Amino acid sequence: MKKHPKLISAQWPALANVHAFTTTRSLPCAKSEGIYASLNLALHTNDHAKQVIANRDCLAKTANLPSSPFWLNQTHGNVVHRIGSVSPELKQDELKKHPLKKNAPEKEGSEKIVDADASVTSMKNIVCAVLTADCLPVFFCHRSGTEVAVAHAGWRGLHAGILQNTVAEMQSKIDDLLVWFGPAIGPTAFEVGEEVRQAFVEQDANHEKAFKRVDSNHFLCDLTLLARLALSSVGVNAFYGDNYCTFSDSQRFYSFRRDGETGRMASLIWFN
Repeated sequence: MKKHPKLISAQWPALANVHAFTTTRSLPCAKSEGIYASLNLALHTNDHAKQVIANRDCLAKTANLPSSPFWLNQTHGNVVHRIGSVSPELKQDELKKHPLKKNAPEKEGSEKIVDADASVTSMKNIVCAVLTADCLPVFFCHRSGTEVAVAHAGWRGLHAGILQNTVAEMQSKIDDLLVWFGPAIGPTAFEVGEEVRQAFVEQDANHEKAFKRVDSNHFLCDLTLLARLALSSVGVNAFYGDNYCTFSDSQRFYSFRRDGETGRMASLIWFN
């Protein structure tokens, strides 16, 4: 992968053949404007579809991607998809005539997009991808660089077991896994209601440590700590990252909690 100051590369002891990064909200060749400025990579927003496609092409060229990313239709659930072949590339002639698509799927045209919140592959040059704007992107790789995965982990997905399911879907042994936590809303910014805290504590009393009381009905939630606890529960302990807060850094990151209608960053991983 070509290094670029606008792309945040994973900082972990993975081998050089593993390439993993999260985008920021800008690249010189990006096209989106207004509240989506400028590297919005999500088709399901109200951004102009042609601009999103141009942004994806901009990213592909900037990062020298080996294939078109395998985009998912993320549902905040716990489904993990194993990729066995390259995702068909979205072609310009598949775009509809209407440039503004409300609630558009992540891929237009006749190709069916997979409903999942994580993808895994053991094939070279297959680009796994998730989109986020506060939720936690969680990267996985085998220490020998022979298998990779990335998961979209918001609080709903974490509670549903998306990370445990990702580990279960991987063919790697637990002790061979490395994990990097990408940019997400930080523990001083993510406020949730009592019902969220209660759901996690009822699931596991250890989850209590991920919540800090604000008042009688509200708590600050540490998504990354919940992710660590989830992965530790299945024996994964090689964690890295957790250095960026999407909410507090409006120059570099989109944040749904901060801005409401907004764009999405992409987190990509592959090996060669």
